[in-house]
Amino acid sequence: MRTRLGRRLWPLVCVFAALAAPLSAQVRPGETIGRKDAERVRELVSPGVLWLLGRGMEMRIIARQPCEDPPAYRAATEKYSAQVRLRPDGVLDESTYVAGRPFPTIDPNDPQAATKIMYNVERTRAFTDDVTARLLDAETGSIARTPNGGQTFRVERHFVLDALRVLRYVGRTETAPVPALPNPDGVLAKAGQYPVLEPFDLKGAGVLGYRYLDAGKQDDTWIYLPSLRRARRLSSVQRSDALFAQDVDIDSYGGYAGRIPRFRWKLLGEKPMLASRHGERLPPAPCPGDGGVTFCESWEPLPRMWVIEGTPQFAGYAYSKRVIFVDDETFLIAYTDLYGESGELWKVAINHRRHARKPNPNAALEYPFARDFLYGFVVVDTQLHHATRAALPGVGFPKEPGWYVNQGDRMDAGEDWFTVDALIQ
Repeated sequence: MRTRLGRRLWPLVCVFAALAAPLSAQVRPGETIGRKDAERVRELVSPGVLWLLGRGMEMRIIARQPCEDPPAYRAATEKYSAQVRLRPDGVLDESTYVAGRPFPTIDPNDPQAATKIMYNVERTRAFTDDVTARLLDAETGSIARTPNGGQTFRVERHFVLDALRVLRYVGRTETAPVPALPNPDGVLAKAGQYPVLEPFDLKGAGVLGYRYLDAGKQDDTWIYLPSLRRARRLSSVQRSDALFAQDVDIDSYGGYAGRIPRFRWKLLGEKPMLASRHGERLPPAPCPGDGGVTFCESWEPLPRMWVIEGTPQFAGYAYSKRVIFVDDETFLIAYTDLYGESGELWKVAINHRRHARKPNPNAALEYPFARDFLYGFVVVDTQLHHATRAALPGVGFPKEPGWYVNQGDRMDAGEDWFTVDALIQ
């Protein structure tokens, strides 16, 4: 039995052992990795993903497929990236950034490599101007062990969200005005998710947030609950709290959606790993082996992923650290392990992505080139044995495209939508 100190250090030991050990586990397209094969891929996944594999999640292995940047994003990167700089305090110098990927080439020996990778994540290629994600469907519930050693997922609440929208003010590449909107308030982006359609007791609820270019200015975040009949402002600390009795906090959206200067970032290493980024089944298929807690989707081997540790630099934050696994080709987050104050694994979040011209093959919307779409994600609390899984578009909306990227006013997502008055109304 491990000592208390050993239990605290074990997740960190697992990460560094995976980084240091030679790559001995090999996977082949066409095979399925599950509970019996979990140890084979120990070096290819995070400790959190390994925890899920040991409890019945399965991976369908496919051959690696490329993911190309959108043409306008690639052109902006080539045009502007050479001028981008970090300030002496490690914050992005916004006067040097225009559009595209800030730091397309990462030197792992650069002491600022981790921070540069996180800015690449923030200035994502998935969307640059605006995005509307419609009819997200999520279920949250408890995980219970069964007498035969398996487990069940006891669904407690079913959520349907009408829309999640983001409007970016800088770094725009496809929708006029390019490369920036008029911006007297110095906003990087505005985001909102409302209204909640289900469950009944939360119908009409929502969240709204503003992020500013000034690194010293904290996000403005509001939550509206119909039962209170008013919008309440959330603190930076509360962004790490899971809302509405599910498992996802605002800072964990997409893998990480918090402020970069509020964390100390450290590059733990680079290594070949597995990621789920060419999903074929929409909606994603719940895993029968773990009672439906996670999705059994396709995973592919990537030659390099960046392993980044983020430690909050302010008191009261829910997590002692985040360990984030970033795809070196797309700079999108594949999965994240979240740790509690004791240093033990607390939560694991997995993103299932799809790189295609159609966000939903069953819907009519098609883009002229392949884009990145998040079609499913899972967040599991390993300590409370609780989980939230979500599909976008939801299971009940098979003909809904789900993702409307850089569509401008055609999606009725103008600036008026991103106001507290609109949230309340």
